[in-house]
Amino acid sequence: MDNMERPESFIELGIQAELVEALAKEGIVQPTEIQKITIPLILSNRDVAGQSETGSGKTLAYLLPVVQKIDHNKRENQVLILTPTHELALQVQRQIQDLSRHLAAMITSAAIIGNVNIARQIEKLKEKPHIIVGSAGRILELIQKRKISAQSLKTIVLDEADQLLDERNIQTVKAVLKTAYKDSQILLFSATLSQDAIGQAAGFLKDPAVQRMTMKAMVVPTIIHQHFMCEQRDKLELLRKLVRHLEPGRALIFINRTEEIEKTVERLSYHGLDAVAISGASQKENRRQAMADFRAGKTQLLVASDLAARGLDIKNITHIFNLDIPEEPQLYLHRVGRTGRAGQSGMAVSLVTQRELPLLHKIENNLKISIPLRRLSFGKVLGEEEQKGQQTKTRTKAGVGAKTETKGKTKIEAKAKAKTEAKAKAKTGTKAKTKPHKSKSQLYK
Repeated sequence: MDNMERPESFIELGIQAELVEALAKEGIVQPTEIQKITIPLILSNRDVAGQSETGSGKTLAYLLPVVQKIDHNKRENQVLILTPTHELALQVQRQIQDLSRHLAAMITSAAIIGNVNIARQIEKLKEKPHIIVGSAGRILELIQKRKISAQSLKTIVLDEADQLLDERNIQTVKAVLKTAYKDSQILLFSATLSQDAIGQAAGFLKDPAVQRMTMKAMVVPTIIHQHFMCEQRDKLELLRKLVRHLEPGRALIFINRTEEIEKTVERLSYHGLDAVAISGASQKENRRQAMADFRAGKTQLLVASDLAARGLDIKNITHIFNLDIPEEPQLYLHRVGRTGRAGQSGMAVSLVTQRELPLLHKIENNLKISIPLRRLSFGKVLGEEEQKGQQTKTRTKAGVGAKTETKGKTKIEAKAKAKTEAKAKAKTGTKAKTKPHKSKSQLYK
């Protein structure tokens, strides 16, 4: 199906009027590209592997058709959604609740994640929720305890599938998939979806429809990209100045090295900036509180690693700061895709060392975008033309200064020379008047 034939409304995609009205109440009226491509396929019970950038509507791309297919008359587990992080599981759960509260028939759901009281989760599962969303490890444990009925599952979704199918999670995920019926529908969704990831799930997929949004199509045109050059040791100081100058409403700061996240928050907080962190090393309750404060607007800055922030959908992010340059263009897309949404403008600012410059050029070439150089000078961000103008003025001033300095230096040197000569003459005269030196024998005569 080409773009000319693709349906342009949720009704045309096959979504029921009740769900369309529920979306409208949430302010969603037009389907995104990934939704246009995948919703009809999921409604027709095809296995689907969909790749699209964070913020492009992947969650609704699978939630809408999955919710529509739920049999309200049956009180049983019908849909299982696996996520790689607790934050993403809770986010998906919130989206299910937002959608279902506008529907006449009740859709029940439960978030099941690790490091939470399992007894309480077992109590929730006694209600036989239609949709279960959570982490693979805890869900497998509850399937093995026969608290989740895997054989009644119609659909299993792997959200951020590339992470769920990596070497850390693959065995647990496969163990979960093996407990379901072979004819269960399998859906893979991710911001990046490699052939290796699809290959790992090949034994469970039945003639999957693989749909990828091209990287160029995923670059949001409302984002302003720019970079600033500095030494590694000066990055935090430059970041602090940029935050003060740009005054972001809500900003995400990305760091490659997890061990630097807490240090960065401490430094920013020391300088009076509101910052919190999420990382794999953070305690679960600390991560939850950090996310709650950031979503509520209580804190301005959220410092995170790519892994910790994966799949998170946070509204009204105005700025993205790359304290470290990501090694792959796709990671850059993941980061900046969190701003400039719904037609709003956003800004992506990268702090770059000379060593990182090739990575920046790689991102520009692969994504076919320009990330121009900017410089912060006396509280003002200068573009390239302004920088050239300032450099010309500086050189001119330096030239005039050099001439003045030379003239001044010549006069000073001449005076010093005259003074030295005068001293020498005076010294010679003094020596001429001095009496001859007498020996000790002469003195005692």
